Amino acid sequence: LRADLARLGAPLVVRTGEVVEVLDRLCRQHHIARILSHEETGNLWTYARDRRVAAWARAAGLRWLEPEGQGVFRRLLTRDGWSARRDAFMARPLLHIPPLHGPAEDHGHLPDLGLPPDPCPDRQPGGRAAGLRLLDSFLATRARDYRAAMSSPLTGASACSRLSPHLAWGTLSGREVTQAAAAAASFPKSIHAFQSRLAWRDHFAQKLEDQPSIETTCLDAATESLRDTNPVRLQAWAKGETGLPFLDACIRSLIATGWLNFRMRAMVMATASYHLWLDWRATGPILAQRFTDYDPGIHWPQAQMQSGTTAINTIRIYNPVKQGHDQDPTGAFTRRWVPELAPVPDAFLQEPWKWPGARGLLGRLYPEPIVDVAASARAARDACWGLRKERRHDPDIAEVIERHASRADPRFVNDRAPRPRRRSDAGQMSFDL
Repeated sequence: LRADLARLGAPLVVRTGEVVEVLDRLCRQHHIARILSHEETGNLWTYARDRRVAAWARAAGLRWLEPEGQGVFRRLLTRDGWSARRDAFMARPLLHIPPLHGPAEDHGHLPDLGLPPDPCPDRQPGGRAAGLRLLDSFLATRARDYRAAMSSPLTGASACSRLSPHLAWGTLSGREVTQAAAAAASFPKSIHAFQSRLAWRDHFAQKLEDQPSIETTCLDAATESLRDTNPVRLQAWAKGETGLPFLDACIRSLIATGWLNFRMRAMVMATASYHLWLDWRATGPILAQRFTDYDPGIHWPQAQMQSGTTAINTIRIYNPVKQGHDQDPTGAFTRRWVPELAPVPDAFLQEPWKWPGARGLLGRLYPEPIVDVAASARAARDACWGLRKERRHDPDIAEVIERHASRADPRFVNDRAPRPRRRSDAGQMSFDL
């Protein structure tokens, strides 16, 4: 970023401190009368920060402009017409970057930020050049098997666009990616599916924009006290030591790479919420810290969706054992990330507790399963669907639907992806694209 800005004629200026104090000092020093920043759908902390900046700017007589940067709109009174407005925004011409003239002053250095070492050894590299290479390679070749290959952690790493960190951090814009996809001549079915996910991404971000409390409060108020948070289960889940091999492999892969494909993200969250009966407000921050592409507008609505606390989305309880068989049929992914299971035969890899030779391995080299998969799923299903049936005609649910559900656009009916090839492909965590 420093090199890119230098070529445009402006330095990268890094300042640390309380935001209003830093901005006030800069504006006074350089006689600044107008501030521009991208419009952000952030979390409650950034929302509170922005309110402080807005109050200071008004008091100081400064203009603070926040241009729209994605298909998310502030102060919507209704979701009616949102899809058309979003598509119109994406169709606007791309803007050319003008020459810049930044202040000539000390720029600051990254070590001064006090950032700890990155604990993720295989994190995806950033920067606009890397993002453009990914976009080009995806549209030219990698999108060929996008729809079929994105569900597995084995094939998803290359079949997915991998653009989500660049969209989250702004090295690429949603508009340029959307327009590049529209202009692509190859793999029309895959590109159409990708375009739908780009739109779906904005659809979920609009939820948090409309209701910032989604980060901390269940959309369905009746589910507020539905779950507890067992610290032992939470720690085992966070470390990938639950004794459920495929789940643990996904968690460990995420810790090492900062990325996980869409279906496995959904399974990781859903298994925590249903089988382990953990509150999404305990597990959500852990995933937020680990996803390189963490975007509050995607993360928190999806965390609630996969936990069954929205009142409007279908309750989906993934079976982590079945997912292991379906998405890792050869066991290669599981064996890579859970090497403790090396002596376990393929037939028992996803359920090593059924292997006659497991004595001496489970409980010593690898944990016993911390829950019974079938029994815990049954208990979660009874509790969640029982609550739903009791509240079928609750007016609060109608209010959630009116505020957050999609309208006529078939891409977003019931927050599902467009006419999936298999029913199980619908409504997954979509922030990896």
